[in-house]
This record gives sequence, C-alpha cells and structure tokens, in this order.
Amino acid sequence: MAGDFRFTFGPWNIHEGADPFGPTVRSSVAFGTKLDLYKKLGFDGVQLHDDDAVPDLNDLSAKQIVAAASELKKALDEHGLVAEFVAPRLWEDPRTIDGGFTNNDPANRAYAMDRAKKTIDIARALGTKLIVLWFAREGTYFREAKDSRTATLQIAEALTRMLDYDPQIKIAIEPKPNEPMDVNYIPTTGHAIALGALTSDPSRIGVNIESAHAILAGLDPSDEMGFALAHGKLWSVHLNDQNGLKFDEDKSFASVDIRRAFNQVRVLDRHDYGKNGEWVGLDVKALRTQKDAAATKHLSNSREVFLRLLEISRAMDESAVQAMIAERDYEELDLYITHALIGG
Repeated sequence: MAGDFRFTFGPWNIHEGADPFGPTVRSSVAFGTKLDLYKKLGFDGVQLHDDDAVPDLNDLSAKQIVAAASELKKALDEHGLVAEFVAPRLWEDPRTIDGGFTNNDPANRAYAMDRAKKTIDIARALGTKLIVLWFAREGTYFREAKDSRTATLQIAEALTRMLDYDPQIKIAIEPKPNEPMDVNYIPTTGHAIALGALTSDPSRIGVNIESAHAILAGLDPSDEMGFALAHGKLWSVHLNDQNGLKFDEDKSFASVDIRRAFNQVRVLDRHDYGKNGEWVGLDVKALRTQKDAAATKHLSNSREVFLRLLEISRAMDESAVQAMIAERDYEELDLYITHALIGG
C-alpha cells in the first residue's frame, strides 16, 4: 500500500474558457509561459498532443518534425520537466470528420495512419515511449453508416501498424462512451483491453482512464481503475470530476463527489500505482467564470486535494476496516469512511 505519485497536465488545461456553448473569455497564454508554470504549480511532467509539441506538423517534413520535437525536448529539460506521453490529434483535421482509423474513405484512413506515425516520431524525440489514443471520432452518428465489426478490426489493424512501426512504444487507449460522436466503438476500459487482444502485441496495449469518461458511461472510475490494475494495464490516469451525464465537464478533481475521488486515490495507492513510472495526470479545465489571474487554481487545487485524500486514506486504521468487513458491518464502515472524510 504505497503508491508513488508524480503529477502531469497538458497545456490545453490552461485555456481561454471556451465551452461547447460559448466562445473564449480569457486571454491566450503562450506555450513557453505555460511551461514556466508547471513547477510552480507542483507538476513535473507534461502531457502533449502531437501538435502541442510540433505545431503545423502536417506542413513539415519528417526531418523538420523531429528537429522541432528535439528543440522542445531541450526546453523541457531546461524547465526540469519530462514528457509523459504524446497523443495524435485525430479529430480536428477535415479529413477526420468521419473518423480516422474507421473513416469510410481509404485516403482519410491513410492520413490518420501517417499522423499516428508522426506522433511516434515526436514521442521518440521527446524521450517518452507512451502514446495515448483517444478515439474521439472513431464512431458514428448513425449505426448504419459503419459496420461495427469492420470498424473494430480497422482500429486493431491501425494499432498493430503503430506497434510494428516502433517496437519500443506502448499505447494507452483512453476510452470514452460518447462525444463528439454519438456512438463510440471503444467506450469503456473493458473494450480497450479486449481490443489489445486483436493486435500483434497485446502486452503493449493498455489504458489511460479518465474519471469523467467512466462517469459518462455510468461506471465508477475507481472500479475501472481496479479492473485495469488487475490486468496490469493501467498506464496513465486523467483525474477530474463530472456532474452527471452531461457533456464532458473536466471539473477539478473531487469538486463534485469527494467520496468518489477518495476511492480513486485509494485504489491507486493500495495497488502501488506509480511504482513502474506511471504518472498521475490531470485533465481539468478552469471554469468559464474564472478570471485570467486565477485560471490555474483548478490545477493546484486538484493536486492538493489528491494529496489530502491520500493522507486520509493512509491514516485510516486498516485493521479496524478489515474487522468491519469481516463482521459484514458495512454501515459502520460507511460511517467510518464518512468521518474520515469530514474530519469527525
């Protein structure tokens, strides 16, 4: 029962405040300025999309992409930071309107595959072996528009091609049940892990579990994490919170349900998460109502709450907990946990 916790976030978590229903409300912050903030906020690692690391990479040659990524590696080193992972952004280009790997147009599928390989090149230059895949548009608005068996095999083939392209990388799938597509083909942790069995090297396919995505699937994030831990497949987490089955809110960790957050911290700690180099990633957005000067509190607050919940969990009398469980006195256990969380 001794996790080892280091924290990361992506530069998109310091943002201008746009949401699905309104435009930006805050000033943009330069990427270099964001890097200056990481250590001040208590973070040692950076999550990156491919075009966070190398802007406009579609217009660059392979050599130029690696050169740009190498320059970023120097900047990260200067700030005492490391890249946790790189993720291909396969949902914004016009060629991926109908998906990337599952696109009905072979030319567009080829584009997605090429972009994934460029992401691997960037990751190699940045010194990380972890690729995160969010299948944002690998789904459909109408089931009849795509065949789910074919789509599943198309995704598996793409994963195999990525694994074969670099035998050192590991791929962490970030499952989500909906948004931006109505139907997503890999909606849960179980789907993601099972998908790995269809690839050339299942040992290199794992998951990145986001709290909100599990909640949107009607599942408990700590249970999803436990399932992945049982399979040895939990390679990253995106902690945040979610107020029910709305759009993906990316609220600060524990801001909606502190007990749900407590159980996420507890399952990670009890099963030594981080001992093999895994990071605690946050994917939290500042509320639209935050003013510019206070638009990083969601990051420092989330990290602070995680560490406080860790203290609470580690301070619990485990022998007393086990005695309640042995007696099947779950009401007493419930009260014990409640008192631990409210300080009673």
